[in-house]
Amino acid sequence: MKALIVDDDRVLADVLAFTLRREGFAIVLAHDGETALRRFAEEAPDLVVLDVNMPRLDGFAVCQRIRQMADTPIILLTVRGEEDDIVAGLELGADDYMAKPFSPRQLVARVQAVLRRSRAGRSVATAGLQRAGNLALDASRREIRVLVGEGEEAVAGAPVSLTALETRLLSYLMLNAGHVLMADAIIDHVWGVDGGDREMLRQLVRRLRAKLKDLSDSAADQIAGLPAIETIPGVGYGLTRG
Repeated sequence: MKALIVDDDRVLADVLAFTLRREGFAIVLAHDGETALRRFAEEAPDLVVLDVNMPRLDGFAVCQRIRQMADTPIILLTVRGEEDDIVAGLELGADDYMAKPFSPRQLVARVQAVLRRSRAGRSVATAGLQRAGNLALDASRREIRVLVGEGEEAVAGAPVSLTALETRLLSYLMLNAGHVLMADAIIDHVWGVDGGDREMLRQLVRRLRAKLKDLSDSAADQIAGLPAIETIPGVGYGLTRG
């Protein structure tokens, strides 16, 4: 396994590299955004640990460019308490974040969690099309669309793209359509037992709801409505059957 570590703080980058080398990773280092993109293209790492605040190209721009090229797991490093940074990073497709300062043990746990999720996501992607009412999820393409009818006679509308985390969340909700899922159970499924929290889940649900609304608005002349994500206060979330 190979990890790309991107941080303009060379001391911290060396600490991160030392920690992951002990876990068996080959390490690629970069100290600015442009170098990071070049090393990513050259080395094709299995994981990216990416600082948000960097010269030349910041972590958000690097994250966005990497997401356009590959589904490689990305962990963002942020300053503690900078919620806007966390939200922006997740919206750009980052898989997780860590607020500085953190311990080597926390880093290892988060790395293991995102890699487990990545492997699980590749397995889910081969499972084919999921449906809940008129909502269809193609996990392999990370797309949702309206599907009217059954089998070969079904008529599909234009797709809306999802991120890897949005795909995992929606797939889990669709598998349990009509049932209430505990927030902690959803977090464990989407991020793993060592990652994610209720605020990250809330932001992920918000983004997924917006995409479901876009899909519903675009197909208003074909269907009465699509399944929706309901919040059950103090408990969790559920997907209506539509």
